[in-house]
Amino acid sequence: MSKILYAPQEKYLSSLRNEKDELILEMEQFAEDNNVPILDWNSAELLESLIVLYKPKRVLEIGTAIAYSTIRVAKNLKKKAMIDTIEKDPDKIKSAEEYINRSGYENKINIIKGDALQIMPALNTKYNFIFLDADKEDYERLFYYSLMLLKKGGVLFVDNLLWHGYAAAKTVPAKYKISASKIREFNKLFVGQHSLTTTILPVGDGIGIGIKKD
Repeated sequence: MSKILYAPQEKYLSSLRNEKDELILEMEQFAEDNNVPILDWNSAELLESLIVLYKPKRVLEIGTAIAYSTIRVAKNLKKKAMIDTIEKDPDKIKSAEEYINRSGYENKINIIKGDALQIMPALNTKYNFIFLDADKEDYERLFYYSLMLLKKGGVLFVDNLLWHGYAAAKTVPAKYKISASKIREFNKLFVGQHSLTTTILPVGDGIGIGIKKD
């Protein structure tokens, strides 16, 4: 449960879901069983809708995990479009590669192995769409790198901006205090960024959408 919606609302929306992709469903179960954080299914559907709407030629994902959202993006890309995805965890990379090979979209996906904080400053490609879903403590630095790599009119899609609901909570469990504080700081930075038209939506765990101004 996202902790953003009330249980009856979440149950109702889940009942309307019509996901038939067996690999996607398998990945969701794997993530749940192995405590791997992936994009909530409703956030993933929003991501897919934006990919279909904007038709980006180049997408950058920061935080591959097991390639759940990577594959959902890839299956909605146009013929010559590509997604670059950055991941530093060897175990997650191994799982991601296995799922990508099974998906049939390996020709649209390029895994960049390493730390995004080191990789992004060295990238020469400009992107139409950037998806940020990495360590929350690094969000601010990754945000500025994303702005440099995002084309005018491009979309920045950021996950976890309500952070299990703790971004708006007065009482936060000890293990979430630092990350919740970082997310609050980031949210102010995000909505105050003059080069973006921004909004934060109560979808999944809180989705930020920023469109780079011309």
